[in-house]
Order: sequence, then C-alpha cells, then structure tokens
Amino acid sequence: MATTSTELLPEETPDEPTPRPALDLEQRRHQIFPTLSPADIRHMQRFGHVVCFKNGEMIFEAGKTSFGLMLVLKGGIEVNRYDGLGNTSYVTTHQPGQFSGEVAQLSGRPSLGNGHAVGDVEVLVVPSESLRALLVAHADLGERIVRALILRRVGLIEQASGGPVIVGPRGHGRIHTLQSFLQSNGHPHVVLDPEHDQQASDLMAHYQPKPEELPLVVCPDGVVKKNPTVVDIGRCLGMLPELDGDKVWDVIVVGAGPAGLATAVYAASEGLSVLALETRAYGGQAGASARIENYLGFPTGVSGRALAGRAYVQAQKFGVEIAIPAPAGRLICDTYPLQVEMCGSLQKLKARSVVLSCGARYRRPSLANLKQFEGKGVYYWASPVEAKLCKTEEIVLVGGGNSAGQAAVFLSGFASKVHMLIRKDSLSSTMSSYLIERIQATPNIELHTCTEIVALEGDEDGLKQVRIRHATTGDECDYDVCRVFLFIGAEPNTGWLSDCGVDVDAHGFIRTGFDVTKSQCKANFANGVYPRDLPSRAALETSVPGVFAIGDVRATSTKRVAAAVGEGAAVVSQIHQFLANLPADKLGT
Repeated sequence: MATTSTELLPEETPDEPTPRPALDLEQRRHQIFPTLSPADIRHMQRFGHVVCFKNGEMIFEAGKTSFGLMLVLKGGIEVNRYDGLGNTSYVTTHQPGQFSGEVAQLSGRPSLGNGHAVGDVEVLVVPSESLRALLVAHADLGERIVRALILRRVGLIEQASGGPVIVGPRGHGRIHTLQSFLQSNGHPHVVLDPEHDQQASDLMAHYQPKPEELPLVVCPDGVVKKNPTVVDIGRCLGMLPELDGDKVWDVIVVGAGPAGLATAVYAASEGLSVLALETRAYGGQAGASARIENYLGFPTGVSGRALAGRAYVQAQKFGVEIAIPAPAGRLICDTYPLQVEMCGSLQKLKARSVVLSCGARYRRPSLANLKQFEGKGVYYWASPVEAKLCKTEEIVLVGGGNSAGQAAVFLSGFASKVHMLIRKDSLSSTMSSYLIERIQATPNIELHTCTEIVALEGDEDGLKQVRIRHATTGDECDYDVCRVFLFIGAEPNTGWLSDCGVDVDAHGFIRTGFDVTKSQCKANFANGVYPRDLPSRAALETSVPGVFAIGDVRATSTKRVAAAVGEGAAVVSQIHQFLANLPADKLGT
C-alpha cells in the first residue's frame, strides 16, 4: 500500500510515473461509508455484542482503543481525525446501519481517529477475531466491508492524517528513514519542518532536542519520542505487538515478501495459526518494484507495493499475526517445538514448523563513506518518497537486473536525466528484453556500460558529487548529482541460521529437498551412505525437519515474484504432511 488508491484496490490500475489524482471521497462515498441492509445486520449480530454509550461519550480514541468494528444500531458516531498534536478534523457521522473502523481493525491495532457518541448510542461491537470470521462466513458482505476499510485507509494516507507526526529539519537523513518505513508499510503520517510550521517550531522549543535527538515523532496517542528507531515506531503504532512466548504457533514465517505472504494466506485460510515476522516492510524487495509486468493476471502491470498491499490485507483477513519490524536473530532447532529468537532480545517464539522466506540483504559497494550518505543521497529502492526527492534532477542508478530496469523507467518520470551504470558491456544477459526495449525508448535514460562508482563526495547535508570510472579506458569523470540509487543485487539473509545447522550452498542460499540429499550423500559417500539410506524430505524442506525454505533465499529457486508466490502456496501442503506425521505428544506441545 502507498499514497494512492491504486495501490490498494483490486480493480484499479497501478501507479504511473506521474502523480495520479487523489481519491475522490465524495464520488466513492457509497463504498467508503456503506449503509447495510437489515439482512446484513442480522448476519452480523451473531458475531458481536451490543454496547451502549451516552451522548458525547468517547467511544474510541486515536492511538489507544482497539475495537474491531462497531455497527451503529441507534444514534450516531461522530468520527474525527486526530494527529497527536491536538489537531482534529471532521470525517463523518456514522448513522444506523453504518460501521466504524479501517484496515487496522482487521488485526486489532489501535484506532487512528476519535469517535464520540451522538445522542444515546447503541452499537454492535464485532471484535477483530469475530470480524475476520464474519468476512469469511459471508463473502458478499465481507467484500463490501473490506473495501470500505481499505478505502478509509487510503483516504487517511492521501490526506496525511491519523498517524504519527515527524518533526525535524528538511533533508534530515533519519526523517527519510522513518518516512520510507511508514510509507512502505502503508501507514498515514505527516512530516513537519519547524522552519515552516508553527506547531513544529513550538514542539522543538518545548523539548529542545540535541542534534542527535532529531527528529521528534509524535505518536497518535500524543507521546513524543526523540530520534526513535523503527522498532519504537512499530510499537507506538501497534504494528509490532507484544508476542506471547508461551504460545506454540503452527507456522512461523520469517520474511513477509511475496513468498512469505503467500504462505501466510494459504496456511491461515486452511486453519493453521500463523505468525509472520518481517524486518522492514511487507513485500520485501518486490515491494520496491515500480512495476511488475510479467505477473499473471495483470496485463497492464502492477506495482510491487500494490501487490504486497493486497496480500497484506488478505493475510490479516484470515487471521495472520504480522509483526513489523521484527527481525529474527537465531533459529533454535535442538529442541521441539522449534524456536525463533528475536534479534536484540532474549524472547523466543515457539512453532511446530518454520518457513524461511527471509530473502536477501541489499548488496553494498565498497565505498569508504557510503554509510554517511545512506538516506541522504544514497538509496536502495525507488518509492514515491525517493522519486519526489529527485524531481527535475539528474540522478545516477547502478544495476543491470530487472529491479534496476523497473526503477530506472519509474524514476525517469521524475528526474531530468537518469544515468544508468552497469559493469557489463550490455544488459542482454541480466535484464528482460521488454525492459531493455523500454529503456532504449526512454530519451532521458542514458546507459553507461563498463562503468562503476569509485567515490562519493558530500558534506553533513548529504551527497553532492559522484565519481565514475570506465573499466576499459580507466577514464574518470565527476557528476554533480545528489541522488544515487543502488540496485546491484543482494546476498542471502542466512547468517542467523548458523546455530541451527540449516544446510546452505557455497553462496549461502538454503538447500531443500533433493539438493539436501545430494549434499549429504556427497559429504558422507566415503562412509558408505547412499541416497537410499538417507531420510526422504519434501521438496521445500531444509536439512532440518520442520524447517522449510521458499523464495529468493532458497538455492536453485527462480528469482521471480510468480515463482516465489507459487512456492509460498506449495509449501503449505508440505507443512500439513509434516504436522500429520508428528507423534501425538509433539503435535500437542
């Protein structure tokens, strides 16, 4: 999900390089605030309970109240946006037959607005768990409810209301980090510069933060945090819930890219309890793709965020618990149930099976001061946040794969010129032909072959200059650019698995199925161990029973979104088979 309605709605087309019109709330008001029929209300009544409120009473409060959905039976609920700084704006008054809530209520997250009783009010409160059951039991009614919840979230995003307020000077690197995190996760927010906004200036004067304490972030409940981490932001928004260390999940999915989300959706829809852990944002690297044009069923293409946003909502609909940001630090396999130890803490989460869809980490070139400019001129993805930063500027983009090609075409709609750098002498061996043709047809993309970046220059405000070297001639030249986008591939995120002994190949990718058998046979051949003597395993099962690997992190996988989704679906039947063969004492653990 992102800042346009096109990122969320199944029947819409994806993002274009140029900004699209804002969601017309009035034109789609009948979908955003539908009035349910008496038959619909009867269906809902067995999923909730009636609660009464007096005139003027607070029914729900931004950042504090988690309520699922409230259907008005009598009176009304006046809904107002609230930003934590005390600013409110009227949204609507829900009348009898209408309901409150938005996407956050599917998973029991705190409200992003305030609701007050108008008159003597009776509401049918449908808790999140019951709401999800309702959506599945009554598909037609569920479709209308989910569409309304999604459209309401879109409205909040487009109007930059109902979320955290980020306060700090323009161009601050940490602001970009937090803003990118929130946008990638489809969460409304606003950024205020104290030089141009009086409330932001007053906040800075009150808290008097030191340079290392910037930016300030005001959570929806009014709590102010100094230079918070993304974990702090996740906590204050309810994206990172408190997880029960005693609960045993049927499946823990590590990584919420396309593969992980597919597993989560299919497993939860088949009755398994599922927890998905994601380090940064749902959608993984695919979520950063400006346009995916070879995914089945989307003839005009679909942005990675759109695809991921729909899958994210779908996972919540089926009851998947998704924790973001929640990096896994260690996999413990010498006991059962399996355990995932969280990074930065001693908390251990238990599971009967674990699916590794942890993808890869962005590869970084060997440049001495690279870290200095990350978020201040150097970027590893191309979302609308970054696109707006480079509007009318010349930029440099490094990489020759499909992701690089998609980013180059997308950014060409904003930048005055895109200098595309590759080490090879052509794109033919690394990029799909349709993207090569599009790059060739885009006048403001200039391809530089056999070239690489050798130096970055700038100051504390950010990147100012890039030095480029031609590998064949050795010639060097400087470009006065302030934005560099790096799409030079990724390394498998498997270092945290070493304690568990999950078998990986020479490049760190996880072996599964027959590849594990071949590896073990080769290692033990001298001892007379033959393939027929080794235990058989499912195609996506790793060397550790009950641990599966899918998507880009799996050795020999096809590095395509469709293949990742297919593996995510296929692994669920293998999980069922593994659980069915567990001894009764372990299954009941």
